[in-house]
Amino acid sequence: MQHYQSFRSRKHWIHNFNSFFFLAAFNFIFQIFNWPIFNKVFFIFLLLTSSLVSYSMFNYGIFVDYGMIENIFETNSGEATSYLSTYSVLWFLLMGCLPSLMLLFTNLERKSWKNFAIWKAVGLLSSLIVIALIAALFYKHYASIGRNNSHLKKMIIPTEYVASTVKYINNTYIKEPIPYQEIGLDAQLKPEAKQAEKPTLLVFVLGETARVYNYQYYGYEKETNAHTKPYNPIFFSDIQSCGTATAVSVPCMFSNMNRSNYDHDKAYNQDNVVDIMNRAGIHSIWRDHDGGDKGVAHKIKKLTLAPKDGDPLCNKDKCYDTAMLESFEQDTQNLKQDNIIFYHISGSHGPTYFKRYPEEHKKFTPDCPRADIENCTNEELINTYDNTILYTDFFISQAIQKLEKLTDKYNVALMYISDHGESLGENGVYLHGMPYSFAPKEQTHVPMIMWMSDGFAEQKGINQTCLRKAGKEQSFSHDNLFDSLLGLMDVQTKEYRENQDIFAACR
Repeated sequence: MQHYQSFRSRKHWIHNFNSFFFLAAFNFIFQIFNWPIFNKVFFIFLLLTSSLVSYSMFNYGIFVDYGMIENIFETNSGEATSYLSTYSVLWFLLMGCLPSLMLLFTNLERKSWKNFAIWKAVGLLSSLIVIALIAALFYKHYASIGRNNSHLKKMIIPTEYVASTVKYINNTYIKEPIPYQEIGLDAQLKPEAKQAEKPTLLVFVLGETARVYNYQYYGYEKETNAHTKPYNPIFFSDIQSCGTATAVSVPCMFSNMNRSNYDHDKAYNQDNVVDIMNRAGIHSIWRDHDGGDKGVAHKIKKLTLAPKDGDPLCNKDKCYDTAMLESFEQDTQNLKQDNIIFYHISGSHGPTYFKRYPEEHKKFTPDCPRADIENCTNEELINTYDNTILYTDFFISQAIQKLEKLTDKYNVALMYISDHGESLGENGVYLHGMPYSFAPKEQTHVPMIMWMSDGFAEQKGINQTCLRKAGKEQSFSHDNLFDSLLGLMDVQTKEYRENQDIFAACR
């Protein structure tokens, strides 16, 4: 008992010294930036941005690190406004605007440069002394905690998000880009593909924020796959994502790099699998409803779904994913070569999950019709998310239905895979974007669905029974997509790696 009390007392002292350590560290940093004329602008900027970051971290349990900054910069205005709520605005006003106004009307004029320099030197020196003393006394504790919990630095506001923002701006807008590299220059269709009686038509649905744990096919108790169930698609139960945010996962999954060696700059400056297939003679269209293609569709026809009057699936603010299918017949008329239509859907993008499905598709109730999801009950939140999964399933079923009508003209198939998953309050974490090294499984374990006509399976030589078994028993990831698409579309190139092709073992 005495030992336990001593341990608690020691933890109490360490906690107190932590406060002094960070106070001294921030005082030192802020003294460096505290200069007349510049200081008010600088600190008001920090107050305003820090209030937004603290809201996200406190209410959603996320870290605003480099990956999250990248995601923020690549988020469109429609996605950004989905985070607005009365609660978030009040937080911003009280935690950001009010302190900023107080600072704005505070007199910070110096009496003299000499006096200013003396007090700045005293502030810097005293901070260094405090930091040095605490570091000397508790270095063992700090070193151990820092080594074993590297993610803790991501929780510090404002240093982490400011440093990440500076790094992102430098990498994206200042640093000279690496030379563009073309790969797969030898790409061509296999002879059997050229000699096929009918062209191939593949619909590729790139999902958003779908986690496998809410899929009926995975064993989930709710009927979230009621629409596609009659088509008996092949379900892949163990697929790991490349990232926990769209800005990472999408360029990564279409590149020839695996997650272990993925490089963002390289991915944006070399050919991806879409480019290689295009070079081999496969025509592609990219239809987008989720904030952009992240550089994947830079060489093919790209069309973005925008709200328009008179469309029952759209209003002035938003559309539902199924509005993209209104152009399906036009996109599939008189195809003379193999084709892929990419649909980048908004899927289950949060926190405004309720905006992803129309009223008539609200099967699971009560739902959470608000952006500040942390103020909904767990049941309401999950019901709303499940409705998005069900509506995505409806989108897929509608696409399959349309493909079935074209089997006399084309060998048709559909592939669906999500870019990353989502946290729904498990361990106090919401949304996505956590650093991959300690991201929860809900953010990295994603669903994949494959449906193909008999003509497609026969022409490609795919044993569907074998593939269905592989989907249940084997583990795959976004790493497999590059080679699987090349193999599925009969593209010959030295870039193809058979051991990473999901379909290779079942041909």
